[in-house]
Amino acid sequence: MKVLIVDDEVNVLEVIRFLGEWETHGVTEILEASQGEEAKTIIEEENPEIVFTDIKMPGMNGMELIQWLNSISYQGKVILITGYNDYSFMRQAIKHNSFDYLLKPIEADAFNETLKEAVETWKKEEQERQSDEPLDEDYVKLRLDQIVTAACMGEPFDVNDLLPSLPATEVYEMTLLSFYHMHHAEPYIKSLADKLIEQKLGNAFSLQNDRNLCLVLTLENEWVTVEEWMSENFDIPVRLVTSEHPQPLRKLSSSFRDLQVALDHHQYRSIHRLEDLNNARRMKDIVSYVDTYYMEELSLEKLSNLFFFSREHISRKFKQETGLPLSKYVTKLRIHQAKCWLRDTDETIYCISLLLGYQDEKYFSKLFKKVTGLTPFEFRNRNKMKWQEEHSAYV
Repeated sequence: MKVLIVDDEVNVLEVIRFLGEWETHGVTEILEASQGEEAKTIIEEENPEIVFTDIKMPGMNGMELIQWLNSISYQGKVILITGYNDYSFMRQAIKHNSFDYLLKPIEADAFNETLKEAVETWKKEEQERQSDEPLDEDYVKLRLDQIVTAACMGEPFDVNDLLPSLPATEVYEMTLLSFYHMHHAEPYIKSLADKLIEQKLGNAFSLQNDRNLCLVLTLENEWVTVEEWMSENFDIPVRLVTSEHPQPLRKLSSSFRDLQVALDHHQYRSIHRLEDLNNARRMKDIVSYVDTYYMEELSLEKLSNLFFFSREHISRKFKQETGLPLSKYVTKLRIHQAKCWLRDTDETIYCISLLLGYQDEKYFSKLFKKVTGLTPFEFRNRNKMKWQEEHSAYV
């Protein structure tokens, strides 16, 4: 299996090569291109199954590249890499059938999870193409989720693409569900969707730009029945906001925006009592999350939305749990990881700074020196000299 990485920054190419668990996922060849036109040539000649592409590049940019891939009915999987957390890019990416997107700085777990899913999806679709069998339910569900996600983000869509998956009516009640982060939401969303379809009450869609969110469309005056079922069958806490008035499908985008604003302003209800999740355990979940994702951008606001605590509560309890404020705790983890990479690898200091979430190498170097008393360069050289001294005794 071949993977093509398209980016005009050499250091970003190095980071991706370094992060990828290529052999684990069956990748036998990694191709590289520095801009869109070069990538087109490689795709035509090599036909890679997976393409990772940056957005901002000279000449043909990444968005134009995926538009071209869509126009030629490219069968592989395209993952957009961007430093812009902007709905406009996500809308365009979904519109042109990109598989997923990754935000810079790229985090190892997220990258390899996306790579794994892309490879597995490509293999499944390739088997279906070879056998000419109809698409399986999982693929149909994924495609519906992609359509709804794009529609929620304001992308034009054809309501006829969704009507077969919903009971016939003029208007639908729309409800946005937010799941507690440490629980895998997909099985709950699937069970809810299955129940709604079975009872001909509506459907539930997993939003692809945030896997902890689910949009539920139901017939008018049926939400109470749905909520009762969720209360009896969901064993995890869920936040929800429901539209004030039923809306036609064509209003899906504006309705979603209203629900998102309400959720962001904490105007939600909870189906499952949060007290059922022990507070101490929830704080340990937060610390565990930070320990795992410290190379990503973290904030009290983000943790509040994921773990159903107020920012003030998290700030106070996090310091009690770890002995450090969130920002200093993250810096401690990043500097520790930087020491390991400086000591054990030959990665450039710029590459390491990117991996750790710092776009500015000079800022990273100043921060490293403030914590350790040495610049990254001095730290690496001192450890090399120490290693040479220790091993010279055996020569």
